[in-house]
Amino acid sequence: MNSRIYDATAIGEPMAVGKDKSKVWEKLMNARIVYLGEAEQVPTRDDKVLELEVVKNLRRRCLESEKSISVAMEAFPSNLQEEVNQFIDKRTDGEELKSLMKHWPPQQWQEYEPLLSYCRDNGIRIVACGAPLKILRTVQAEGIRGLSKAERKIYAPPAGSGFITGFTSMSRRSSIDMNFPNQGVPFGPSSYLSAQARVVEEYSMSQVILQAIGDVGSNGVLVVMTGASHVTYGPRGTGLPARISRKMQKKNQVVILLDPERQYIRREGEVPVADFLWYSAARPCSRNCFDRAEIARVMNAAGRKRDALPQDLQKGLDLGLVSPEVLQNFFDLEQYPIIAELTHRFQGFRERLLADPKFLHRLAIEEAISITTTLLAQYERRKENFFEELDYVITDTLRGTVVDFFTVWLPAPTISFLSYADDMNMPDSMDPLRGILGSIPDNAFQKNLAGKDWNASHRIASVLFGGLKLGSVGFISSIGTVATSNILYALRRFLSPALTAGQRNKRSPILKTAIVYGCFLGTSANLRYQIIAGIVEHRLSEEFSSQTLLVNMLSFIARTINSYWGTQQWVDLARFAGLQSRKSTEPSYQTPDLPNPATLQCNITEEAGSDEIKNQ
Repeated sequence: MNSRIYDATAIGEPMAVGKDKSKVWEKLMNARIVYLGEAEQVPTRDDKVLELEVVKNLRRRCLESEKSISVAMEAFPSNLQEEVNQFIDKRTDGEELKSLMKHWPPQQWQEYEPLLSYCRDNGIRIVACGAPLKILRTVQAEGIRGLSKAERKIYAPPAGSGFITGFTSMSRRSSIDMNFPNQGVPFGPSSYLSAQARVVEEYSMSQVILQAIGDVGSNGVLVVMTGASHVTYGPRGTGLPARISRKMQKKNQVVILLDPERQYIRREGEVPVADFLWYSAARPCSRNCFDRAEIARVMNAAGRKRDALPQDLQKGLDLGLVSPEVLQNFFDLEQYPIIAELTHRFQGFRERLLADPKFLHRLAIEEAISITTTLLAQYERRKENFFEELDYVITDTLRGTVVDFFTVWLPAPTISFLSYADDMNMPDSMDPLRGILGSIPDNAFQKNLAGKDWNASHRIASVLFGGLKLGSVGFISSIGTVATSNILYALRRFLSPALTAGQRNKRSPILKTAIVYGCFLGTSANLRYQIIAGIVEHRLSEEFSSQTLLVNMLSFIARTINSYWGTQQWVDLARFAGLQSRKSTEPSYQTPDLPNPATLQCNITEEAGSDEIKNQ
């Protein structure tokens, strides 16, 4: 499910951008500074996922346009710039940098680690733009007057610049106060010190950003990651964009608020809070989200009524989980009769097709690879016995087709709205199980996600859980296919005994075959799938994300080799275990009966006596 973007500069409600986000990226590429404002009151790791998504896309586009890109992070104090440089240059590791960030909450490093690793692996410079902790704590306790002259010259705005005096007036209030005008906290001495600390923080950040944008050059992009209240547009004199506007035109700055908790209706003449509002795919829009206006427009354009939608979509609309893009995808799928029938009748297909409209294409490609490679591998192993052992070949092919269907079906991304409602009503007794399953990666080689710190035990658990799933699929599919094959054989034998009279292939035992096949999938096939999904399709695809054709070719080749080799392994194992053997018949060589010596002697005597009688 793609992230949702809204144009906050529109008059009235923020307008959903839709599936075509090319204009958004075009605007970001034309800017010199792109601000990413993180949620502050209720921090969420989804913001870090969005930040990584934005940086990846901007880097790819910058490479195509021969531009440079850098990242400025408020989370790192500016006095740690040298340590950050050593980490990016791979002179130190993450543990050493982590040890310097003792003021971070425990989960913050885990949330930022994927972004930091991506910048380190791709040589993206990170600028530490946060104010030093010592300076902030001094100002919060004593005010700006507590700083030394040298510190004041570096971190405090010049006297008479209007950043301190008149702070209580509405025209000079900070952007966070503008966003929450109804909060009844008096502006007393302590809040005045906090306001001074905020001024020092924003001023010092603006100076570092201006220096960094100069280092990037006129043909570069600087992505600034900081709190949303620092970048929200507001009156002149507050916020980073306003401060930097004195040295850089506003059109060269773009503000994006990540997962904002509130959206505001913009009236004519009012300054917008940002250029774009960017919501994570995993974050439900259950508050005053303006998707409903865009959803109404989409449904009117399609000529559909809400009551005609499937029940899960109606439930998702009630919960605020259905975005206009998802609804439009559903209407697009209805243009094809077969797909429309699948999406209306089967919820599983609907959930997967909404998340990935090309799901059926991927399934067809996987099945084509499976059937082709299985038949080739079967012929290579059985050779001249291929047609005589055709029952085994058909059973193995059908069983492999069923297994491949589920190996594509189970891990496929889904958009399920009923499951979200069920999660809210799920009993507490299921929480431990959900916690265990949610704490392990999808495969043993998956990179750490934001907020996740998978160690060796988590990855081993992923292998075991994956083996359990594949083993279960293999056990059930084997029982079904072998039982069906045996039933058809018995029916054929009953209808035409002559056709089965010369049958030399033994019938495969149902239970034993299911156990052996389940163990085979849970071990050999599981390890092969772990390598393909983790290394080939996850890590290599990230390394060559800009070369889609190469990534698809590598995945196709790996899956073809895996299917061919796996089939050969199974044929050898089935023969070794006695699951696919032939009836042995004794050779019909008949040795002529040797005459008894006594009988032979008697015959000779009788012949001699008869000769004598004839002579007489």
